[in-house]
Amino acid sequence: MSSIVKYSIVVPVYNEEEVIHETYRRLTEVMHSTKEAYELLFVNDGSRDRTAEIIKEYSEQDPAVVLLDFARNFGHQIAITAGMDYARGEAVVVIDADLQDPPELILEMIEKWKQGFDVVYAKRTKRKGETYFKKQTAAMFYRFLRAMTDIDIPLDTGDFRLLDRKVCNQMNSIQEKNRFVRGLVSWVGFKQTAVEYERDERLAGESKYPLKKMLKLSMDGITSFSYKPLKLASYAGVTLSGIGFIYLLVMLYLKLFTDSTITGWSSLIVIQLFFSGIILIILGMIGEYIGRIYDETKNRPLYIVREKYQLEPRKEVSLRD
Repeated sequence: MSSIVKYSIVVPVYNEEEVIHETYRRLTEVMHSTKEAYELLFVNDGSRDRTAEIIKEYSEQDPAVVLLDFARNFGHQIAITAGMDYARGEAVVVIDADLQDPPELILEMIEKWKQGFDVVYAKRTKRKGETYFKKQTAAMFYRFLRAMTDIDIPLDTGDFRLLDRKVCNQMNSIQEKNRFVRGLVSWVGFKQTAVEYERDERLAGESKYPLKKMLKLSMDGITSFSYKPLKLASYAGVTLSGIGFIYLLVMLYLKLFTDSTITGWSSLIVIQLFFSGIILIILGMIGEYIGRIYDETKNRPLYIVREKYQLEPRKEVSLRD
C-alpha cells in the first residue's frame, strides 16, 4: 500500500457484523468519488462476533482497508484514539460503523477542509430512531457540560468529524487516560466549523452506549474539563453550615425567650440524614477526581493491539503501544 494517503477514515467497531458490509460499501463508494488516495482504518475494540474476520477479508482484497485488532475491549474513546495514532492521512475523519452518521457527509467535510478549516464537526439537527429519554438526556448533558466548563464544546455533536493532520498530531500528544475526544478536539482549538445533518436510525444491531456507558462518558467529560463540581461541594458545605447555624439560633431563641420547645427526634433524624447524604455526595465527587489521578499515575498504555493488518505506520508519530 502506498505511504501517501490523503484521507484516513477511522472507524471504531464493536460487534458490528450485521452492519459492517454496508458500512464498507458506502464508505468505499464515497471515498472513491474523491479520486484521491485514502485508507479505511477499522479499529476492532474486542468484538465477540465475526466483525474482525470480515474486515480482515476486506483487507486482503482491498489495499485501502486497514485493521487494528485490540487485545480486548478498551472502549469507544480509546478506539478512536488508536485510530488517530495510526492514521496516515493529511485529513482524518472519525465515523462510527452503525451508519447513523451518513458517510456521504464526508464529502461536505472535505470541502470545508479545503476551504481552510482545520476541524469540521457534524452537528445533529434531528435524531431519528432514538427514545425521548435518550434525546432529552443527551441534550441536557451537552448543555450542562457547556455550563460547567470554560471550553466551548459545540452542542449536539458527537465524534463524527474531520481533523487536519496538525490537529491530529496535537491530539496524539495528549496522554489522558479517561478520554473525552470531542472535548479534547475543542480544547486544542484551531479553526473549526460545523456541517449540519439529520442523524439516521441504526441500520442493524443495538446501541453500544447503554445508560451505564453514557454515564461514564458524561463523568469523563465533566471531570476532564471542569473542577467546578469540587467548588460546588465547597459552596454546598458553606450553605448547609449557614443553615445549621441559623437553625441553632432559632432553637436558642425558642429556649430562652419563649415557652415553646422543639420536641421529638424526627426533625433531628431528617436533618442528620440530609447532611449525611450531602457529605457522601461530596466525598463521591472527590473520589471521582482522585480515581482519575490514580489512573494517570499508573502510566499503563491506553490500549494493546493484538494484530495489525495491512498497516504501514507513520514514522514521525510515536505510537502508544
